[in-house]
Amino acid sequence: MATSTIPENFVEHAVPFLQALVEWEKQLPTLSWSDLAVDAELGRVALFSVDMINGFCHEGVLSSPRVKGIIPAVTAAFQNAHAIGVRDFILAQDCHPADAVEFADFPPHCMVGTSEAKTIPELANLPFADLYTVVAKNSLNAFHATDLGAWLEKHHNLSAVVIVGDCTDLCVHQMALHLKLYANAHGLKMRVIVPENAVQTYDTPVEVAREIGALPHDADTLHLLFLYHMRLNGVEVVREISAP
Repeated sequence: MATSTIPENFVEHAVPFLQALVEWEKQLPTLSWSDLAVDAELGRVALFSVDMINGFCHEGVLSSPRVKGIIPAVTAAFQNAHAIGVRDFILAQDCHPADAVEFADFPPHCMVGTSEAKTIPELANLPFADLYTVVAKNSLNAFHATDLGAWLEKHHNLSAVVIVGDCTDLCVHQMALHLKLYANAHGLKMRVIVPENAVQTYDTPVEVAREIGALPHDADTLHLLFLYHMRLNGVEVVREISAP
């Protein structure tokens, strides 16, 4: 019988690395939307929003106060992007059928026709909402069984993509790596930028997880670890993108 490959002193051994992650996060750089303004005016910058819908922010079993907390930063990103000339706004959003296979791993959520699957009003009510391209997705990866891949093929001119939303370790991570690896594979000099203050994930402490029979999900650890993993894969992780 195979045994665990994790050493008995794993927790102790991991401490220096975790400390390095904390120091890395403290030194994240800050960008300004002004830095992207020239390319934005040429139609070469896009803003991707991931799962900023009611079911993860305002209501439902998977709504999270941590995710709700990034709404002001996400809304500001939309407003600042529009102010510098961005006109490509991609909103990738869960919209599941009642028999979604994903419900074997997550509680039923954000089903077709429900308020959970709708864009949060903070974004839906912005005066330029007619520019949004909403991509309804049925998995963690917005490029599977959607038209997003076809959209990307028509936008090889992009020089920068900014990603905001949730969850850092799930759909945001999938989005960022897909875009970065796509750009690399096609020889595209496309920056993929994730502002730390505009992405977040949910928290399920170990004690709570044991009580309800779920997998633990430490938000602080996974948020930081997956930001770092994105950086390891060539994604630009910044503290924030300040107003122009």
